[in-house]
Amino acid sequence: MPLTPNRDIFITCAVTGAGDTTARSPHVPITPRQIADSAIDAARAGAAIAHIHVRDPETGAPARRIELYEEVVELIRASGTDMVLNLTAGMGGDLTLGSPEAPLPPSDKGTDMAGATERLEHVAKLKPEICTLDCGTMNFGEGDYIMVNSPAMLKAMAAGIRDLGVRPEIEIFDGGHLVLAKWLKDQGLIDDPVMVQLCMGVPWGSPDDIATFMALVNNLPAGWTFSAFSIGRNQLPYAALAVLAGGNIRVGLEDNLWLGKGELATNGQLVERAMQVAHGMGCRVIGPDEVREKLKLTKRW
Repeated sequence: MPLTPNRDIFITCAVTGAGDTTARSPHVPITPRQIADSAIDAARAGAAIAHIHVRDPETGAPARRIELYEEVVELIRASGTDMVLNLTAGMGGDLTLGSPEAPLPPSDKGTDMAGATERLEHVAKLKPEICTLDCGTMNFGEGDYIMVNSPAMLKAMAAGIRDLGVRPEIEIFDGGHLVLAKWLKDQGLIDDPVMVQLCMGVPWGSPDDIATFMALVNNLPAGWTFSAFSIGRNQLPYAALAVLAGGNIRVGLEDNLWLGKGELATNGQLVERAMQVAHGMGCRVIGPDEVREKLKLTKRW
């Protein structure tokens, strides 16, 4: 198969995520101001898209309160820094079972199950250009936590996102998730151009070896746009691998805290390093307006 690298790439910065990372690095943003400032730094470093989660400002725990999203979005828009906003819609599908011997009832700690409309309330109010759709169910960690996205839930959320005029970014953590994404597209629930994020190396999803990655890439339908990332130390190598495979780059503190051995990163530094990788490979990094044109996005502000 001939090598077909992407020559005009865009970079997404995943700014903070929902993982238990805030105690491991002082650079992981927690408050709306910190999240907005970190997204702005990433945009100034060259990221066209900012992928946004929010956290409880007091504890740093993952949150989905609308007012937190609203504050982040207002701060970014007030800054005058142009970027495409991609708000997560993954929160509200968290199930923690009781124990191996007594799985029911679910544990109150870590369980947050919400309906499709509730999971999209912040998207409906703030109308970002993109929101994520985690396209399947998956085990996380070594305990009893499950990310739950049933086919019925995915159908309802995909329809809701479509009706809001927002572009979904389809998150693929495993091969079966790609099958579900194709199923949603075949039912007319995802509009063209389809945008996919290949999420590699997340236990217990697809490992980040090259063979597994290329199996996913080779099964993407023609015309789908994809980005890819791996977690931890393989995040920056994946910047090069994604481009070589014909895709786009995602970096950020959601997935990786390190710039190098013993050196904690900021989001801006990770984007700068990704820019160096892309330019070193002879690529042109496109900005927000070209991303909007490519993905047929409507600028909201």
